[in-house]
Amino acid sequence: MAARHTWKSYLLWCANEHVSFRIPEVEAILAMYKIPHTWIEKPAENPWMLILMPSEDCAVKLMKRSVTVRSIIELWARSTTKEHLDDQLKTLPTEFTSYFKKENTFKVVVDTFNKVTSQEDKVKKIESFSFLPILGTANLKNPSVTYHYYEFFGLDAGRIPENPFDYFFGRWVSNSERSAVEKYSLKTRHFIGNTSMDPKLSMIMANLAQIDDGHIVVDPFVGTGSLLVAAAHFGGYVCGTDIDYLTLHGKMKPSRAHQKKRQPDEDIKGNLKAYNLFSRYLDVFVGDASRPVWRPEFRFDSIITDPPYGIRESTEKVGSKKIAPVPEELASPHFPSKTQYGLGDMYKDLLNFAANNLKVNGRVVFWIPIIRMEYDPDLLPEHPCLETVANSEQILNMHSSRRLITMQKTMEPKEAVDSAIIHDLQYTFRHKLFNTGEIKGRAREDVQAEYLTKRSKRGNGVAKLPCNE
Repeated sequence: MAARHTWKSYLLWCANEHVSFRIPEVEAILAMYKIPHTWIEKPAENPWMLILMPSEDCAVKLMKRSVTVRSIIELWARSTTKEHLDDQLKTLPTEFTSYFKKENTFKVVVDTFNKVTSQEDKVKKIESFSFLPILGTANLKNPSVTYHYYEFFGLDAGRIPENPFDYFFGRWVSNSERSAVEKYSLKTRHFIGNTSMDPKLSMIMANLAQIDDGHIVVDPFVGTGSLLVAAAHFGGYVCGTDIDYLTLHGKMKPSRAHQKKRQPDEDIKGNLKAYNLFSRYLDVFVGDASRPVWRPEFRFDSIITDPPYGIRESTEKVGSKKIAPVPEELASPHFPSKTQYGLGDMYKDLLNFAANNLKVNGRVVFWIPIIRMEYDPDLLPEHPCLETVANSEQILNMHSSRRLITMQKTMEPKEAVDSAIIHDLQYTFRHKLFNTGEIKGRAREDVQAEYLTKRSKRGNGVAKLPCNE
């Protein structure tokens, strides 16, 4: 390993979205690849992170996975004033000035955060670095060296300061994996449903789960398989189950406007074929998450899932609503009818499944809905064999959000396999959602009745809700 004093500082310049997911995603990738590093700064809200790493190869490896970071640069100078930044650049060590040689072509990129800058102003900012002894020729299309200059004007869009709070200058090393997001856009995807997961969030989940080449990944609430696409993109062999036969096999009503019927190959398998990921596809099948069918000794590398919340999709499991017991001679292991699957029971089954069927150090990543005013991290689901390593929030509206929970298996169950601890907070999310201050001036029963009527007329889960899930 390189001596610590020879390590270089790198600036991670982040995308201005999914802010709470940045640090967990980057730390998951660093841990997965065992990249040596030391944090200099990792602010929770500012659009950058500063980190020490031993080599440029480490920086490139990190960027090949991240979608919350836009690019990484080798940091040459950083200051709170332009004058001090210039002073640092005037005394650069030879390891940096070696890039100024005549045979190199170059360009300078100017980026400002929280302030729109005209092209004319950008040119002036570039010209302010004319004191640098760059001998090469400018090449805006395909330069051999790219220099980045960043200005940070704070986070308050309503009070933009005259001068930036921070200045950064350095050499571009690599862009991130964000370019793949457009490839998997839901707008052009072959098969989608009403609740298909955004590709950015799907890839973030895959990174948090530390999915790598050859891993076996399962989604027990697979739906239209958006999470399987992201897992396969990063090299996982994917499979999944879902209780909804129509969704799983692409038989439900089309989600796109003006589409009258589903195509014969419009399903999860068709998506993976369209993305040239079919070699990573194991299978999907109709199954009840409350009754896992996997062999007790089988172990998955990762579990990623977005369980239904009972809002835009129903929460059901196989069972019967009949109170009278079934005579023993007529008993059957199969119950064709379905019954309500409470959120508490759902997360209990999920955590027990993860504790039993994940490999040690494997991760389960899942969403959980939250009424924000009642949120308490101590009331999240727990399991003695699982450790929570990340907890990030995606705000849906002023009353509700969902949190992305990442748990890592620390040991095999020793005694009871049904050891998940579920608190009361999550049992009544749907009821609480429809009874918050969000719905005013109308009877709650009327709102729910209107929603059920629209859903029955337009197809399951199509009607708009009082929340943006």
